[in-house]
Amino acid sequence: MFTDEALDLVNIESQWRKSHQSAQESRGCQTRAVHSAEAEVQTVSTSISWTQTEEPQNQDGEQLLQQNPEEPDPPGLKDFLQRVEDSVIRELVRNARSHAFDGFQVNWEEHNNLVSCLHCLQHPSAQERGLHVTSVSWSCTGSVIACAYGRIDDGDWSTEKSYVCTWNLNRQGLKPKQADLVIDVPTAVTALCCHPNQPALIAGGLYTGEVVIWDTSQSQDPVLVQTGMSADSHREPVYQVSWVPLQKKGEFGVLSASSRGRVLLWTVDSDQSGFVLNAAYALVRQQVPHSSSFKVRGSSTVGVTSLALSPWDSDTFLVGSEGGLLLRCSFSSQTPAAAPSEGQSVTPRAPAVFSFRPRSGPVHSIHCSPFHRNLFVSAGTDGLAHLHSLLQADPLLSLRVSDSYVFQVQWSPTRPLVFAAATGHGEVQIFDLGRRSLRPAATIEEGGAGHSATCLSFNRQNPRLLAVGKTDGTVCVWQLSSDLTEQNPRESSQLEQIANQVAE
Repeated sequence: MFTDEALDLVNIESQWRKSHQSAQESRGCQTRAVHSAEAEVQTVSTSISWTQTEEPQNQDGEQLLQQNPEEPDPPGLKDFLQRVEDSVIRELVRNARSHAFDGFQVNWEEHNNLVSCLHCLQHPSAQERGLHVTSVSWSCTGSVIACAYGRIDDGDWSTEKSYVCTWNLNRQGLKPKQADLVIDVPTAVTALCCHPNQPALIAGGLYTGEVVIWDTSQSQDPVLVQTGMSADSHREPVYQVSWVPLQKKGEFGVLSASSRGRVLLWTVDSDQSGFVLNAAYALVRQQVPHSSSFKVRGSSTVGVTSLALSPWDSDTFLVGSEGGLLLRCSFSSQTPAAAPSEGQSVTPRAPAVFSFRPRSGPVHSIHCSPFHRNLFVSAGTDGLAHLHSLLQADPLLSLRVSDSYVFQVQWSPTRPLVFAAATGHGEVQIFDLGRRSLRPAATIEEGGAGHSATCLSFNRQNPRLLAVGKTDGTVCVWQLSSDLTEQNPRESSQLEQIANQVAE
């Protein structure tokens, strides 16, 4: 038998075991419950998040749709609109009738991008020999640029070999330092002009006085016809050549001018074996209609340095001279020239019919406006560009272009109020007569210092292209922005107002 003390110990041990087992079971239930509850709560939170993304939008949409249409506008808004309505309508009507912004167009291009250089063309042989670019001309298609090399400085260059080069800018793989065609010429080329209809023909004038037509489609022997040295031909440098439409539709002659005062009209004979002298004009000082400020000095001839044809009147051409004379001439003049014929097959005539106020030095360039029959621009050694009317002796306007010579000036083919001028300092200044300021609208500066810009030419087929030749032997092709090439609505009327001015 167990004693009472032993029974008490057994009971105590039994109670301890039951308590310890109960504690273990309790702790195990709490751990499973907490873990299970936390997992279920996280799963439910994901479902709640999805519900929240849908319900607020639907609630907002319902609130907007259920707005009370009878709810009044914000305080004062309706009253304000009714109060200013009459004033706003009145100002809108005034703006509709105003011409203050007529012709205004927004220019989205940066002003420093008015011009950009696309190509810089070079003929290494000409540059090595220090030849100058004397003339540039675009083909009638607008894709080919022709360039003449020679000299513009003093000296006897009659025996120096020269070149005529062409580049096709639309040709794939254009090589700026390798011309597509190089024509060797035995003397300096002083003038160049591409045919207005036939892209392969180029007329040129030489330092020796000869006139040539090259056919660029014949690469082996491109000389089509040449005047040679005869009694009919020039005996001095030919400063300018131009294609002139003849009476027979579609046919053209070549007009050439020399420093001895003779302007000759050449035609090609039927079998294209040579030139035929069609008409001759001689400018003699005694037969020049003089302005009030001009005094006759001797009876010498007038050395022609520039020539321009009127696109409006086939009978009119303009002549600039070494002594600063600026003359309007007529092809139909029948007055015999007071100069010996010197064995010419054609009797020379005196073409001058009107004299403009003389300049202080040689007139290097003349160009007639393609937008107004009475306007033309001239430039020369005085560094000014003079805007003239055919009806007045004095210029309508004179613009300071450069402190040096101006070698060539030319109207834009698309902007009636825009023209460009090539200067002895190497810049090309582009003027816009529609601006209030008479300063250049854009200036092209490229190349080394001291290299003159001797010639320029707008591309009629692509008016955004402007070719510029320089004394360093380069021809740069520049792209002009639309601001310089697209005509404004009132531009023609502004040009008409300028033409109707009375010279001061």
